[in-house]
Amino acid sequence: MVKWVFNAVYKEVKGLHQAAYVLGAFTLGSQLLALVRDRILAHQFGAGIELDLYYAAFRIPDFLYVLFASTLSVYVLIPFVADRMSGKGVASARQLLSEIFSVFLIAYSTLALVVIVAAPNIVSVLFQGFTGSEAETLSSLIRILMLQPLLLGLSSLLGVITQFGHRFMLYAVSPLIYNIGIIIGLLFLYPRFGMSGLGWGVVLGALGHLIVQFPFVLKHELAPRFVHDIAWTDVRQVLMVSVPRALTLSLHQFVLLGFAAFASLMTVGSISVFQFAFNLQSVPLAIVGVSYSVAAFPILAKLHAEKAYDEFGRLIMNALRHILFWSLPIIALLIVVRAQFVRVILGSGAFDWSDTRLTAAILALFALSLVAQAAHLLLVRALYAVKNTKIPFYATLASSCIAIIAAIGFYTLMQAHEGFSALLTKMMRLEGVPGIEVLALPLGYSCALILETFILLFISRRMLMVSARTLTKALLRGLAAAAVAGFCAYTTLNFYATGIEPDTLLTVFFQGFTAAVAGGVGALITYYILQSPELGEVYHALHKKLFKTTATVGPQDEDQLAI
Repeated sequence: MVKWVFNAVYKEVKGLHQAAYVLGAFTLGSQLLALVRDRILAHQFGAGIELDLYYAAFRIPDFLYVLFASTLSVYVLIPFVADRMSGKGVASARQLLSEIFSVFLIAYSTLALVVIVAAPNIVSVLFQGFTGSEAETLSSLIRILMLQPLLLGLSSLLGVITQFGHRFMLYAVSPLIYNIGIIIGLLFLYPRFGMSGLGWGVVLGALGHLIVQFPFVLKHELAPRFVHDIAWTDVRQVLMVSVPRALTLSLHQFVLLGFAAFASLMTVGSISVFQFAFNLQSVPLAIVGVSYSVAAFPILAKLHAEKAYDEFGRLIMNALRHILFWSLPIIALLIVVRAQFVRVILGSGAFDWSDTRLTAAILALFALSLVAQAAHLLLVRALYAVKNTKIPFYATLASSCIAIIAAIGFYTLMQAHEGFSALLTKMMRLEGVPGIEVLALPLGYSCALILETFILLFISRRMLMVSARTLTKALLRGLAAAAVAGFCAYTTLNFYATGIEPDTLLTVFFQGFTAAVAGGVGALITYYILQSPELGEVYHALHKKLFKTTATVGPQDEDQLAI
């Protein structure tokens, strides 16, 4: 049995469709395992101080991981390695990987050592809501978790080799092992070692993420080694490509770091409910936004290189229309069945009804920007396809500042004006729930993302050939479908609520599921009545091209971290 599993994982996958199916299946499995992980965390701790410390400890390591791992991304390195192999041979390609490996190891280890030594001072400055033993625990967790970016960064570098060797199963199984390590830490290490056990579980998962690739990489001709003689000209060429992307991605992590620092000053559990809601809203975002943007990127790059500008513009418009088509009804359904959704995924043990209601309210506010987030992913990749990295960076920089300023503004408004706080409480059905000030964070986040997406559309509409008229029609159809979906789901939810008490997981699931199905059917009928071209295109694709469409194999984004 063990030998069969080993052979299956290390088996070469050459077919493009076969590789895509492998990656897709394991990505789904990883997302499901991440939900299991979050449910265990919620059951064990609820929205309490332990999870606040746990999630806060990730913010600095995740920021550094995104900053450094973008340099080691297969997006960046594979083209350079491929050029070296075709032009100068395998030895030159291996030397380049070895140089990048050595520079990363030295640079990150130096910075990590500084953070480890200065951890108490960093905590006292950034997380002022934690004092005494809480601050000491957070400092200890940060020190442990500084190993995570090192291990995941090295794993990303090895991923270049596994991709070259068509070992896509190795690449796909790594995130599963990462989450398994976290779950092991939660179930077995935490009872023995306390909070530090959770941190070592993460390190265990990151180590598994790395070493699963060893048996193949160690025998490969491209296997990197530590070198002292570094050709800085070669390294500089890689950095010129990777740094703008790294800075853009790190800005997102900087916002989450700022939010965690701000939330540490709020009611206990604020960091936890915010992170839970953020993880949940990432599921539909990955299904809609990431899938369209990742699938479109290589095609857009190819069309631009071939100067097929009309097709380039049509592809962007088609992707944006379908993002609106899917996202708007999903927003309506998330808002209506948010409590049932959160309760089914997280609601057990220490995660009580108040935690559920507050997490559900945050999820609804995140959902407001779901269209903007999905469109943003596509527009940024479209700009990368035309080799423009400045616009995404400056737009993201502006929105990051706006997100933090807006969150502080909403928080101040809630504290200064009881009427605004009461309005939010009533709209989100949070009467009697403590800690509603955390709503300022998703409000600020959503406002900033919506504004940034409009800015990107306005600035790049000519460069990307985006038609406002076509988008307006798709937007109106989507809004109509969303309104009907929300009405159908709300009516169904209230109908069942009068006859079924939501006192068990099964009844809560049944309520949410039937309401979501009713809403989905309502959206489908609305699109049919409005003669939505997107509906016909989806039907045509599923009916005739399901097994003929060219699939795209792409790596995971560094900004989609499993924590």
